[in-house]
Amino acid sequence: MHREEFSYHLPTELIAQAPLPARSASRMLVLDRVSGALRDAAIAGLPACLAPGDLLVFNDTRVVAARLAGYKPTGGHVEILLERALGGNEALAQLSASKSVRAGLTIATAGGEVRVLERCADLWRIALPESALDFFERWGAVPLPPYIRRVPGASDRERYQSIFARERGAVAAPTASLHFDAGLLAALEARGVERAFITLHVGAGTFQPVRVDDLASHRMHAERVAVSGATCEALARTRARGGRVVAVGTTVMRALEAAALANGNGAPAPWSGETELFITPGFRFRMCDALLTNFHLPESTLLMLVCAFAGREAVLGAYRHAIAAGYRFFSYGDAMLLTPGAA
Repeated sequence: MHREEFSYHLPTELIAQAPLPARSASRMLVLDRVSGALRDAAIAGLPACLAPGDLLVFNDTRVVAARLAGYKPTGGHVEILLERALGGNEALAQLSASKSVRAGLTIATAGGEVRVLERCADLWRIALPESALDFFERWGAVPLPPYIRRVPGASDRERYQSIFARERGAVAAPTASLHFDAGLLAALEARGVERAFITLHVGAGTFQPVRVDDLASHRMHAERVAVSGATCEALARTRARGGRVVAVGTTVMRALEAAALANGNGAPAPWSGETELFITPGFRFRMCDALLTNFHLPESTLLMLVCAFAGREAVLGAYRHAIAAGYRFFSYGDAMLLTPGAA
């Protein structure tokens, strides 16, 4: 398949620049994967779309304050965006500067000197004054996506973080879970819907465009995943009682499918490691029956995953409907529920 097959035109005014006052106030577009039918709904109505015994799976990663400004000895500006922490005081990062960066460069930051050690593909290995997660939490800023054209505010520290966030390591939020608050969780519990968790530390590569036309030539950045024994038990119980597994976000779906592939036979089993899994149309899904997700950028790997799950024409048709209906797009935007049948 080719990149341009996943293109669409989005008016810039539909890109959400800030969250709504309440997490669960977003709209939700429901797409029936069987019939292709669309229905306008609200995220507060999610419990009515699910059945007792269904299982919601969330990503419990916690976003690090991963963006940091620095300066070369010449005074030139450098932006450091953490990709992942390595051992000791080292990390992989994206470095953006007006002129080229080289190994051996020292970058002055508010937290001390950062040394550039070597290039690693399109990332750089850097040495920091302390462990990467502690350093960036202390001196960094909230890494709002590049399509949010404003300086992060104090409220972003809380709102660009799900209420489940506990395992530090992501540099972008698993945005589908940003819609959940205490009231929505209480309604889901009253409905008899259970929940479980995986951890996938979203890397800065999630915002990197697909630069090749032939998707077979694209390579994903590796991201760290952990699927626990408790989650595997919850998945097995759900299957045994005839419930549905609902992935809350593309990161959850990718983590569960990567774990199934690593296990070989496709059954739920505890797994941790790194995944470069790139899901495109034709992929055989083993683990998830439904997906709750936000709207994604044109030609992005996330949109390709959604199209693989529900069909390219159906998904792009749903996007056209969402644009016409004025839905809010991307990280702070509205949601979309892709169901396995009538909802």
